[in-house]
Amino acid sequence: MSDRDVPDWSAAEAAALTRRLIDLDVAEGALRSAGPALDAVRGLGPRPPSRDRARRAAYAELLQVAAWITFDAERHHTSQRLHLRALEAAGGGPDGPLPVEPLILAVLSMQEEHLGRPDRSLRIASAVLARPDLPGRVAAVFHVRAGRAFARLGRGPEATRSLRTASDLLADPPGRRDPAWAWWMDGRELDGHRGLAAAALGRRDRAAELLHRAVHGAGGGPAYRVLFAAELARVLAEAADWREADHALAALPDTVATVGSVRALRAMARAARVVRQSPSAPRRHRTTARDLTALLHAARTAPEPTAEAAGRPARDIRRAAPAGNRSSGVRRGDGRRR
Repeated sequence: MSDRDVPDWSAAEAAALTRRLIDLDVAEGALRSAGPALDAVRGLGPRPPSRDRARRAAYAELLQVAAWITFDAERHHTSQRLHLRALEAAGGGPDGPLPVEPLILAVLSMQEEHLGRPDRSLRIASAVLARPDLPGRVAAVFHVRAGRAFARLGRGPEATRSLRTASDLLADPPGRRDPAWAWWMDGRELDGHRGLAAAALGRRDRAAELLHRAVHGAGGGPAYRVLFAAELARVLAEAADWREADHALAALPDTVATVGSVRALRAMARAARVVRQSPSAPRRHRTTARDLTALLHAARTAPEPTAEAAGRPARDIRRAAPAGNRSSGVRRGDGRRR
């Protein structure tokens, strides 16, 4: 397809639509933003513009946001197709890869681990880590991805080494070469991933300690981190540490109505199932788990809004922003990730 065949939209309009999708995802979560995200993608046309770098960057970034949203909505076939399209846009072209390309690969690597394919996750992470002169925050993200994959593969020493390297890299303040999209990778995020790696290796006490720090540490962070709270409840229930599990589990029902991440909702469902199926669980814990399960079923049946629920018709991207606004939505601190 030539540039003449690409729909007539500007980089500023696509970037503004990307920001609107991010805002919708932050406010409503993937459960309600997946439909508008897919409508937005259809409005861009099937292929990226080949010559205009600004438009190609805006195209890749919108696809990346849509791929992230559909991943968080557990719509994995769709998400991976969007990731591949985003990679085509970000990696091709005469000027080389775009800055968003490592972010696309970071989410793809996480998705492969999430789907139980840690070998594929590790291949993606290792390929990026083999690149020369990576910015520190980018290297830290991919060492975390590698550490999680190693843990799922039962390779404890390599997991520990990768996650320790990530910790060393994060000890330094962000540098001028670090991309703004890596803002979410901080100490609490690292503790959460270290906790999940420890859980995968069967080290439940250490997993609970790290996940507790990820949930209750100082400072703010992305809203999706409620997933770490759900995993903390699951780990404590699996360890039959009912005293601590009581607090972790009791905190979850009040969050269901505001959580739009399907991944987080399913993590809560796993925690509730562990409690319900445990022969040693106290009665009050079973009651809490049953109540949580009922709330989760109700949340999953909520209707998906139309594209117009995002504020304006998603396909009409030419009315999405005032002319001249060329800032990129995926590079701001937006409450997402990863």
